[in-house]
Amino acid sequence: MAEKKIPDLFPDTKETTSDFDGAPGQKAQISGVLPGQMIRSMIENGEIWSQGEINDEQIQPASLDLRLADTAYRIRASFLPSGGSVNRKLKDFALHRIDITDGAVLETGCVYLVPLMEALSLPERIIAVANPKSSTGRIDVFTRLICDGTHEFDKIPNGYKGHLWLEISPRTFPVIVRKGSRLSQMRFRRGRPTNSDTELKRLHSEDNIVYDGKVNISEGLALSVDLKGEAAEDIVGWKAKRHAGLIDIDKKDAYDMEKYWDPVFATEGQRIILDPGEFYILSSSESIAIPPSHAAEMVPFKPSVGEFRVHYAGFFDPGFGHNSSEGKGSKAVLEIRSWEVPFILEDSQIVGRLIYERLLELPERSYGSSIGSNYQKQGLKLSKHFKQI
Repeated sequence: MAEKKIPDLFPDTKETTSDFDGAPGQKAQISGVLPGQMIRSMIENGEIWSQGEINDEQIQPASLDLRLADTAYRIRASFLPSGGSVNRKLKDFALHRIDITDGAVLETGCVYLVPLMEALSLPERIIAVANPKSSTGRIDVFTRLICDGTHEFDKIPNGYKGHLWLEISPRTFPVIVRKGSRLSQMRFRRGRPTNSDTELKRLHSEDNIVYDGKVNISEGLALSVDLKGEAAEDIVGWKAKRHAGLIDIDKKDAYDMEKYWDPVFATEGQRIILDPGEFYILSSSESIAIPPSHAAEMVPFKPSVGEFRVHYAGFFDPGFGHNSSEGKGSKAVLEIRSWEVPFILEDSQIVGRLIYERLLELPERSYGSSIGSNYQKQGLKLSKHFKQI
């Protein structure tokens, strides 16, 4: 059998540099997360480049949406290049090549690798990190970003110049994707992040970051799960149905939720039992806010607190839940999967924590309905793909 030739999507890069010193009259941070206007400057300087023009709508308040290119590879198993190139590994592990230009189905239980339209020529002072978008995580599609030579998923080292690839594994629902679909997002950092509890307590005293619930700051802002409800018939969560239909990743308000989800009701004991291998959507007890000066990332609280995973999609853009026409504070939606054994999850149990990071300068745009954000002032909300009751 002849060896498949894997096309090189992008031209050679040239080294470029840029210097972020903040807006005129504004004191710049020495280290922090780059806001949207600085990401736009990186695009203009050739430090972020693409197979096609990068659209303004891809640039979020503190992150960049990444797009799939036109080919997906069904691969035997997940892998890391570990010092080599992705192309070389792909030649060993690719089972089938799929043209996704006009749409194709990615099946559950399979692992795919898709080159991205965007690529990087990072300055020496900038690193990049990636996460699934919120809508991706809420339908249990697991994604991880890799690049040539990397030893870690979702982390791009400073000075990297080259292609980006996205590993995609639908866990519960088969999905339709196509060229241009946006399943993941990237954030850029300069320097070492500062996120001490002392700084976080000061931020809360100056600009509330919790509106409902207890303020528990320890290695970040602790978040607990809300399972109490007001009455026994109240819905406190959703459990994904097995063997449901396809979900087109690019469609909004297109699917009836009852065909894909079973409700989880409040109980007298204010607890639920997580079934192994099942996927749940729950919400935090706390209503939180991310001030425009900061971004945040959700991380597991501690591996020792329970046999479950929480939150695939970890980015919270500046302005999420902050003062706006939608009101103050917003619930964090929790994507939870139990591991090997059934696990009892109780109301107000801590399941994750938010790490706040300062931006290098205030973003020109903040998260909210004014820029088409889907989850501002959310409660227990499924992904944008489902018709909301």
